[in-house]
Amino acid sequence: MNIVLASASERRQELLKRILGNFDIIVSNFDEDTIKFSGDPEEYVKALAYAKANQVAEKMKSESLVIGSDTIVYQDGRILGKPKDYKDAYSMLKALSGSSHKVYSGIAVVNSASKKIITAAVCTEVFFSELTEEQIKTYIESGEPMDKAGAYGIQGNGGVFVEKIHGCYYNVVGLPINRLYYVLKEMGVNL
Repeated sequence: MNIVLASASERRQELLKRILGNFDIIVSNFDEDTIKFSGDPEEYVKALAYAKANQVAEKMKSESLVIGSDTIVYQDGRILGKPKDYKDAYSMLKALSGSSHKVYSGIAVVNSASKKIITAAVCTEVFFSELTEEQIKTYIESGEPMDKAGAYGIQGNGGVFVEKIHGCYYNVVGLPINRLYYVLKEMGVNL
């Protein structure tokens, strides 16, 4: 059966290659702003992942399994998305400094023919060291935080700020491959 990743994320593509040999990429253009956050981060990321996967699944001409995913950084009741600008990135990194936050990823696998759907969410707690003004400014000036939820990438230079994690590392990168592996098996993929 054809497997499709509904994401342009190079990080997700690299991670999916660890468990699947062949898959196609069809980027979802679902408008994430149409799903409002109601206070439950797990339900929110699952809804986003499903919406992305389903939008691509509806376009498929032959039976396919479509994988959708979304990752958020959550701290003190608010979502830290991708920073809008330097000031926003600074504000996020300042808030993360010396404290912990949670990273939630939602995954959804949709069978385009049978319409069978499995969704799941994974949460990892991340602890940041205390950051100096210089560390924050130098990191932002590198450009790395600008396309990442919470304004950092654990797999890049931002990883030096991470003191420890409780949970799945790959979840923080953007695709919880352990959980996805078992969801795909449940959908009948022979891995």
